[in-house]
Amino acid sequence: MRALVIHAHPSPESFNRAVFNTAVAALRSAGHDVEALDLYEEGFDARMSREEHLAYHSEHPIVSPDIARHVELVSTAEMLVFVYPTWWFGLPAVLKGWLERVLVPGVGFVLDAETRKVRPHLLGVQRIVGISTYGATWRYTKFFNDAGRRILVRALRLGCTGRARVTWLAMYRLDTSTSEQRTAFLVRVERKLSAL
Repeated sequence: MRALVIHAHPSPESFNRAVFNTAVAALRSAGHDVEALDLYEEGFDARMSREEHLAYHSEHPIVSPDIARHVELVSTAEMLVFVYPTWWFGLPAVLKGWLERVLVPGVGFVLDAETRKVRPHLLGVQRIVGISTYGATWRYTKFFNDAGRRILVRALRLGCTGRARVTWLAMYRLDTSTSEQRTAFLVRVERKLSAL
């Protein structure tokens, strides 16, 4: 399966980076064809330009070569894997910007010309995997609706006709976790993704 792994954390020394590296290695060891994107390492600009905004609903919404490369990766992916920290109960700005700039009409969805309703367009995506770290507890995160998870599990999945299977791996209370707990989470990620 062609897997696109998207990472969104600014520090190469972070635990989140270790999670990303573990996910990529596990998918490769399971025989998947893996493309890994580190949005911070690439210097990905989360801001949609005025030109992109004006082109958004046109026949040619992709106006930037760097976005065209990401669109090509998404268009051929059968599995989308997101590795990120949950900040302010949501996605990091760079990942939210990636979704807005890359999954434009004609890529992430299609607007029906007659009804103007959204139709799925990520028809090749069979699985969505979300792996996130949280500083808060599970209960506290649920109280604030876990917006990042909802975007990926619900909204993004709608672009895949709802057929895409979802795997979610979360580590809560990262800020107060022990070395043993972090190691156990990496083992969990490795086992789960190796089995996909």
